[in-house]
Amino acid sequence: MIRVAVVGVNHIGKIHCGVYKRHPDTVLAAVCDLMPERAAAAGREHGVPHYTNLSVLLEREAVDVVIVATAGIEKGSHHYEPVMIAIEAGKSVFVEKPISNNIEEARRMVAAAREKDIRLACNLNHRFTPAAYKAKELIDAGKIGTALFINMRLTIRNPQEDTEWLHMRALHPHSIDVMRYFGGDIKRVQSFMTKAPDRSSWSTVSINMEFASGAVGHLTGSYDMSMRHPIEFCEVAGNAGRIIVDNVYESMTYYPHESDELTVVRNSLFGGMKGFDDTFDQRINRFIEELKAGVKPEEITASGADALAAQEVIEAAIQSHQLGGVPVTVPA
Repeated sequence: MIRVAVVGVNHIGKIHCGVYKRHPDTVLAAVCDLMPERAAAAGREHGVPHYTNLSVLLEREAVDVVIVATAGIEKGSHHYEPVMIAIEAGKSVFVEKPISNNIEEARRMVAAAREKDIRLACNLNHRFTPAAYKAKELIDAGKIGTALFINMRLTIRNPQEDTEWLHMRALHPHSIDVMRYFGGDIKRVQSFMTKAPDRSSWSTVSINMEFASGAVGHLTGSYDMSMRHPIEFCEVAGNAGRIIVDNVYESMTYYPHESDELTVVRNSLFGGMKGFDDTFDQRINRFIEELKAGVKPEEITASGADALAAQEVIEAAIQSHQLGGVPVTVPA
C-alpha cells in the first residue's frame, strides 16, 4: 500500500483526499494545511493525523507520496515550499497545476527533483481520458502521417481578477499540455490578448505556435464564456489524416484522408466517464500505477518537466503580448 499525505485540503485537496481513500492501492496517512481549523476538519473527516507543518508531518508519519494541492496567487504561488520540502525528504511528489506561477521557482523544483532522482508529477488531467489515449495511439501509429497543424480551444467562465495574468498561468497549463502531448515541444509563440468589458485581466487570448517538429498551431483561450458551452476542442492534422478530440472526454474522431470510413470513440453512457471530475481519478490512477511499477522519475507521465515546459510556453506568450505581438522563442 502506498501511503499518501495531502497538503492543502481546501477545494482541490478535498477531491484528492477522497480519491486516495477510495483507491485500493493507497492509504491516506495524514493531511496538512496552514489553517489549523481546516487541517483539523480534514483530519476528523478522514480519521487521520492532521498537521499545519509539512516538515513535522514527514518527521512523524510514514509517508511515500506527498500531494501538494495548495493554491495561492494565480493558483500556484503556494506550491514551491511544500514541493521542495517533500523533495528534500526523498518523497515522491504530485503537485497541482500550475507547477508554479513563478517560472524561476518552477525551474528550481524540476532541477531539484532531477538532482535527487525524485518522481515529480503534475495534475495535468485533461489528457487523461479514453478519447485522448486513442488519439495518441493513432498519432503514434502514424495514422495522421506528418503532423501539420494543431488547433486547441479551452474556454470557461471565471470572473476572478486576481492578477492580469491569472487566465494564462492558471488555466492554460492544461491546453498547452494537451497540445504538447499530441505535437511535442513548442518552439516559438506569438500572442494577442484582450480584456472583456469591465475586466482588468487579459481574459481572452489568441496564441500562434510553431512546434519543434515544424508543425504549426493555434490556441484560443477565454475566461469569458459560459459553462453551458463545450469547454474544449483539439484538432490534430497531418498529411494522412485528421483527429478531433471533442470536449475533453466526450468523443474522438479520426478522419483518414483516403477513406470515408471514420474511427470514432464515444464516451459510453454506461461504464464511461460520468463527468469532468472523473479526469482526476484517471490521472491519479495512472500516477499510482507508475509508482507501483517503479517507473523511473524521467519517465513519469505528465511530469514536473512537462508542467515546466507548459509554463515556459505561457511565459513566452505573456512576453510576446507585452512586446506587441512579436514572436518569442520558448526556452529549451
